[in-house]
Amino acid sequence: MDKFRMMFQFLQSNQESFMNGICGIMALAAAQLYSAFEFTCPCLPEHNYAYGIGVLLVPPVWFFMLGFVLNNNVSMLAEEWRRPLGKRGKDPTVLRYMFVSVSQRALIAPVVWISVTLMDGKSFLCAYSLDLDGRGFTSPGFSFENNASVSQEDLTRMMAKIPCKEIYDGGHMVVREAVTRYLRCVSQAFGWLFLLLITLAAFMIRAIRPCFTQAAFLKTKYWSHYIDIERKMFDETCTEHAKSFAKVCIQQYFESISGELPSHHGHRPHRGDGDDDSDDEEKHLSDEDKLLGIRAQDDMNRVLWNWHTCKPPLSLRRDSPDGDPGNEHVNGSVHYVQMKEMAEYTSTV
Repeated sequence: MDKFRMMFQFLQSNQESFMNGICGIMALAAAQLYSAFEFTCPCLPEHNYAYGIGVLLVPPVWFFMLGFVLNNNVSMLAEEWRRPLGKRGKDPTVLRYMFVSVSQRALIAPVVWISVTLMDGKSFLCAYSLDLDGRGFTSPGFSFENNASVSQEDLTRMMAKIPCKEIYDGGHMVVREAVTRYLRCVSQAFGWLFLLLITLAAFMIRAIRPCFTQAAFLKTKYWSHYIDIERKMFDETCTEHAKSFAKVCIQQYFESISGELPSHHGHRPHRGDGDDDSDDEEKHLSDEDKLLGIRAQDDMNRVLWNWHTCKPPLSLRRDSPDGDPGNEHVNGSVHYVQMKEMAEYTSTV
């Protein structure tokens, strides 16, 4: 149990580890789903190919789409792509890096499904048993030349029944075991070739690409991580502000109600030397600080709207030696500018 808890904490440590864990779970789910899947070939000339290829290709498409659905970076990518330009430009290389990263993780489960399906060979046997010439797998003592009564249509119908052992009735003409072994060997060969190509492509991407585009790769990786971290911190800041806003709003409500209620004479608890009052005041000041000067609903709506339509530029102010935050980094140089006007908000709560 402790190992599972440690693994879960590791996956939650950062977004990349979490998504890698999701991809691993999806890959395992793909293998388990195929093992639990009951493959039933229709054994009809009109439907064998469609069923076999469908089992091979349709589930990978579903797993690929599911990988996009479960990846939180998809919404972040769409938001960054569709947001207004504002004061911050868009880097196409960063968007491309994010899309490629999401696509690579979403491809893991489809690759596992296709590999397992080809290694098993059932769908390949169902799809391509009709394309095999049954005359090369005749039973001993049987010859199609000496049995002219067997038409091509009868041979096609018989080859379509090869995947279905229970209903196959052409054992005296075509050896079913030989056809099955041959097609499964071909399917496994395609499976190993598929894995070899995927591994080679992954090696080329992981090992050779940084040798040529390391600087551009580091830049796109840094800013893609920045976009993810900025979004998380903005959500956390909004959450903290909402908590403080609600707490101050409720406190002010109770204070206003207590001023309207008639006073009752009764025993009031003694407060030592005023420590409780000082603690309450410190907490109240802390909540006020978390409001960050935003104390009205219209002001908060304006902040959220401006964050979406006009994000601030990626150029941070730098405090001057005398404490005046009036200088600013622009393109690597420091420019001294006037301190920006600070808007004062009045509480309407």
